[in-house]
Amino acid sequence: MSHQVFMPDAVARLATAYPESPQRLEHGLAGHPLLDPEALIALAERMRPQDTLCFRGDVPVGVGKDGAPRNGLGVAETVRSIETNKSWMVLKAVDQDAAYRVLLDELLAEIESVARPATGAMLRREAFIFVSSPGSVTPFHLDPEHNILLQISGEKIMTVFPQDDEELASGEAQEAFHAAGDYTLGWREEFAPRGTAYRLAPGDALYVPVKAPHWVKNGDAPSISLSITWRSEWSYEEADARAFNSLLRRVGLKPRAPGRWPRRNTAKAIGWRLYRKFVKSR
Repeated sequence: MSHQVFMPDAVARLATAYPESPQRLEHGLAGHPLLDPEALIALAERMRPQDTLCFRGDVPVGVGKDGAPRNGLGVAETVRSIETNKSWMVLKAVDQDAAYRVLLDELLAEIESVARPATGAMLRREAFIFVSSPGSVTPFHLDPEHNILLQISGEKIMTVFPQDDEELASGEAQEAFHAAGDYTLGWREEFAPRGTAYRLAPGDALYVPVKAPHWVKNGDAPSISLSITWRSEWSYEEADARAFNSLLRRVGLKPRAPGRWPRRNTAKAIGWRLYRKFVKSR
């Protein structure tokens, strides 16, 4: 890119929040040609079908463990009729494409000075693109990555919840998440006041901490968003400690939840990695 996307003030504010607090940021990526609807259709045609997913957006916040149903449309049809088809689409790991890998690397390079001193190397670097219909809902869920969502066109409201509230995401739910990839969570209306709503317009971005539960409501026009994500050794340790807790729970114990950053979860993580190695060797 010929210009800096995250201005120094935005990077400084990210530094005050990273890695455990949501933080609103600004970016200069709106209008980028790689994020034009026709460019996204061309990208999807180059991607593996399992990485281009189109869902119905007329669903409740707490859609349940099966998640939002597919909308029955192809990618091109979803994008071109996005204003009326009540859907949302995700292109997963678009960095598999060389041009989008360059874009991701350039964006992460601008914030590496914040991430690396706190949580170490930026591992498993990925980018995801979302195209959403007016009013569509992305249900209540959590993700395992450090994430910055950049709003490119249209508006949406992302409501983010505390990542250390185990009533929102119980130990058992998080263990199932790591074991089986079940990203959806149980929702109760009394959870609503615990969230903070962030309205995102083009040029706005939001940093979301690892496994902070959230849901998204799109605005009155179609929108395009880009998520840039990375893992850290801390996030992998926390995930492996959750998996180890699932072993302890199977034998009737009630394990303590892994600690949030800056606490490390090394002992349990090593326990899980040794167990997994033992199982594979049998």
